[in-house]
Amino acid sequence: MDTINLFLYLFLSVFAFFLLRAMAAAHLRRRKTRLPPGTVGLPFIGETLQLISAYKTENPEPFIDDRVSKYGNIFTTHIFGEPTVFSADPETNRFILQNEGRLFESSYPGSIQNLLGRYSLLLMRGTLHKRMHSLTMSFANSSILKDHLLADIDRLVRLNLDSWTGRVFLMEEAKKITFNLTVKQLMSFDPCDWTENLMKEYMLVIEGFFSIPLPIFSSTYRKAIQARRKVAEALGLVVRDRRKEREGGERKNDMLEALFEGDGGGVEGGGGFSDEEIVDFMLALLVAGYETTSTIMTLAVKFLTETPHALSHLKEEHEEIRLRKGEIESLQWEDYKSMPFTQCVVNETLRIANIISGVFRRAKTDISIKVILSRHVYSMTLPIFNAIL
Repeated sequence: MDTINLFLYLFLSVFAFFLLRAMAAAHLRRRKTRLPPGTVGLPFIGETLQLISAYKTENPEPFIDDRVSKYGNIFTTHIFGEPTVFSADPETNRFILQNEGRLFESSYPGSIQNLLGRYSLLLMRGTLHKRMHSLTMSFANSSILKDHLLADIDRLVRLNLDSWTGRVFLMEEAKKITFNLTVKQLMSFDPCDWTENLMKEYMLVIEGFFSIPLPIFSSTYRKAIQARRKVAEALGLVVRDRRKEREGGERKNDMLEALFEGDGGGVEGGGGFSDEEIVDFMLALLVAGYETTSTIMTLAVKFLTETPHALSHLKEEHEEIRLRKGEIESLQWEDYKSMPFTQCVVNETLRIANIISGVFRRAKTDISIKVILSRHVYSMTLPIFNAIL
């Protein structure tokens, strides 16, 4: 009986997906004269496979370049289960971002939303988004940086460096550092078996962001959904335990404590943040800091390696601080502020490196920008460092 039910479930799921895909294709055909040129590719899958395969190579731009050469800077495609307009036009992208909140709003495909959670900061809008954003920024003020963050960075980086033996994969080590630091700032956990297991599950969630959003056929996306559930359960348990500790008068100086103290709000505008809101918010912050920071750290080393003069200047600046303090004493705020060339290296890395391939936006209504855009808009910023280097 179970086999029959499973077969029936699979059949109905596949039938529903292809029915929805056929309806979407028919909708696009009806509006073909109003949409940018392009193709929707295979049923439901669209051109997702081509995009994923391109981004697993050293140079993902051919996916964009091939279609730009064929259709122009704005073209229609179908990725991650949704028909999408892809923009590689700077003027169009500027218009979209300048009209954030009026004509366009932040929105991601359903497949990614399922992994982020409905209360993710990336998906929030309106008053709740402003409150969460304000909370995040208030926790990144200079006093927090001086009193807590800098000391944690120094300690965790030293801990990571002490574990290096033999061949080192810099990107992986940078990810460990940023993940452990983010977990520390969010929940006051130092590296341990719990954080290591959380990172393993979290990495599976990340892998699912850019995969075929069909659990039946995609083991990557299926594992990501399962991992997301485990991560949410682990974070939810921490939230519940901390609430009990607060009832006993215990307080900690971290982001979770700030969320507990957030005055009023919630989705409906009353009471504090719910456990689900807090879990989704923390998961989103892990996403925001994990890939971006580790990528910048790795690219900074790459660019310095390719620029010996800059690397020599950077070493001189740090060697001077090391000789003044010794190797054991931790860095202080004054040391951080006495690194002007290091700050230049960071700023230049941010300028020439493209750490975010693009951002998703949804048009609130049909907008005419040279051509008529559909409700699904993918605003793409091309990597500028390829043109500069």
